[in-house]
Amino acid sequence: MVAHFALLEPVFDAMPDVVFFVKDTEARYVLANRTLAARCGFKDKAALLGKTAEQVFPARFGCIYTAQDKAVIAHGSRLIDQLELHLYPGRQPGWCLTSKLPLHDPHGRILGVAGISRDLQAPEGSHPAYHRLAAVAKYIQDNYAQPLHLAHLAKLANMSVAQIERYFHKIFHLTPRQVLLKTRLDAASSLLAGQTSITDIATLCGYNDHSAFTRQFKATVGLTPSQYRALLHPATA
Repeated sequence: MVAHFALLEPVFDAMPDVVFFVKDTEARYVLANRTLAARCGFKDKAALLGKTAEQVFPARFGCIYTAQDKAVIAHGSRLIDQLELHLYPGRQPGWCLTSKLPLHDPHGRILGVAGISRDLQAPEGSHPAYHRLAAVAKYIQDNYAQPLHLAHLAKLANMSVAQIERYFHKIFHLTPRQVLLKTRLDAASSLLAGQTSITDIATLCGYNDHSAFTRQFKATVGLTPSQYRALLHPATA
C-alpha cells in the first residue's frame, strides 16, 4: 500500500501549501512530502522516515500529533477537516484543515495512517454569493465576543441555515462555526503574546468561563493557553 502512495509523492512534493504523510502502526513516518520536511526544519524528507511527530516537532506539539495518530490507528476512526492552528518556522501561527484516515490491508487490519494538512486558502471572491457572505463574516469579526447563532447569521445573509453553511464552505472553505472559532482564537493568540490575563482573554474572546476557553483552545491548538504563551516567550517561561 505504501508503494501506491509513493507514486503520488512527486504530486505532493509540488504543493507548498499541503503537508502529506503516511505512518506505520507505531506512528512513525514511512512517507512524507517536502513541505512537511521543510516545516520540521529538514532539508531532506528522508530525515523524517522512521521518526514520530514527537521526535521532529516541538515537544508540546509533537506529543499531541502522535496521540492523535495513535487514536486513529487504535480505533480505526477518521479525522476530517479539523481546523487547527499550527506554529510555523519563526513562531508564526498558521491555520490549516487536517484530515487523517486509517489504512487497511485486504483483510481489514490497520496498517497505519495517512494524513494531509492543507493551509487555509483565501476566500473565493469571484463566487456570486461572496459579497453577502463577506458581510456576514465581517459581522462575525466585529461581534465575536458575543453569542452568535447560526439562524441569525443566515437571516443577515437572507439565506436558510442549510444555504449559509453550504456557501460558507464554498467561499471560505470553513463552516460558519469554524469561522467564528478561527476569529476568536486569532484574537486570543494575539492577546496571549501580550500581558492580558488568560481569564480576561477568555471573556474578551466570547467565552463564558476560563475552563471552556482552555478546552476549546487546547482542542484546536494542541496546547493550553498558558503553554502557548510560554512557547511564545521561552525566555520568561
